[in-house]
Amino acid sequence: MTNNTWLDRWDERYSNDEFAYGTKPNNYLKDQLQKINPGSILFPAEGEGRNAIFAAQLGWNVSAFDISSEGKNKALQLAEINNVKIDYQVGELQTLDFQEEQFDAIALIYAHFPADIKSSIHKILDKYLRKGGFIIFEAFSKNHLELVLKNEKIGGPKDIGSLFSIDEIKSDFPNYDIIELLETEIELNEGVFHNGTGSVIRFVGQKK
Repeated sequence: MTNNTWLDRWDERYSNDEFAYGTKPNNYLKDQLQKINPGSILFPAEGEGRNAIFAAQLGWNVSAFDISSEGKNKALQLAEINNVKIDYQVGELQTLDFQEEQFDAIALIYAHFPADIKSSIHKILDKYLRKGGFIIFEAFSKNHLELVLKNEKIGGPKDIGSLFSIDEIKSDFPNYDIIELLETEIELNEGVFHNGTGSVIRFVGQKK
């Protein structure tokens, strides 16, 4: 898939009036974020902003990015409705000006980057997290492929390479104390595109 095709897909998804994944935060993010003292947090591939807005409401200093300008427009609209401010940049991570050890937390919530770059993105993000900072991660596992082929309404990639395994997470984030790392099936009810039973990897790690 070319970059332009990838971008067009997300711009199209986010250009509708409705919010593709709803306006409420992801349940796992919601639970985990409330266990950590607010600081600065980065949301990669943040789409329409539901998770970033929730973090801002908790008092976090929120940065986010996505390749889709349509996603940014919806996120800023949602931020205004909720009377919070977030810093939202549009572009690929390598082109953005985040700094080493800038963040206290990074939340990767269904941040499914193309298979050939997903590990390199994780390794760049690791540099932006300070020691003692947290990764909060939920995304579809490789076993999800069987589920999405049965029920397209659950959403998620249909190529095995864009899906995750526990071993990949351990490899991408080797310098972390693992607070939680598991694969599990969950019921999703998030907007139009995440509905049904999905298989996910959940990970919370603290950087050594």
